[in-house]
Amino acid sequence: MNKKLIDLFEYTYHFNNEMIRIISENIFKVDEKIISLINHTLNAQQVWTSRILNEKSFEVWQINPFESLSEINHENYLKSIEIIESSDLDRRIEYQNSKGIKFENTIFEILFHAVNHSTYHRGQINSLLKQNGIEPISTDYIFYKR
Repeated sequence: MNKKLIDLFEYTYHFNNEMIRIISENIFKVDEKIISLINHTLNAQQVWTSRILNEKSFEVWQINPFESLSEINHENYLKSIEIIESSDLDRRIEYQNSKGIKFENTIFEILFHAVNHSTYHRGQINSLLKQNGIEPISTDYIFYKR
């Protein structure tokens, strides 16, 4: 199971980097919504790993300096892999959402959500890139594995 989960985070890391690259190459064509979504995508993964590791987290909609996005993505990747390799994925974590409501999920559920959440928002970003006259990139998992 751990190898498969690591593979999903490698996929997430790769295509987050690709999104950062395409946005960077077209920075004068992208709109505020694209910048907001790429930040949110990275912030949310940081928030989830921080909940697991009991660390201070970002705000989910904060805007980071664009030049720091690759570093944030890399840190997210490293922390996710560290969690997978050193944690009991069935262990339940209690946390509060951004509204202060308490929830409890397994580490596996949280990590799987983080991957799925990133995939969802990359799809939104691709739609917005196309609306802004920028060729979207294929981020399908199956193409990544070919």
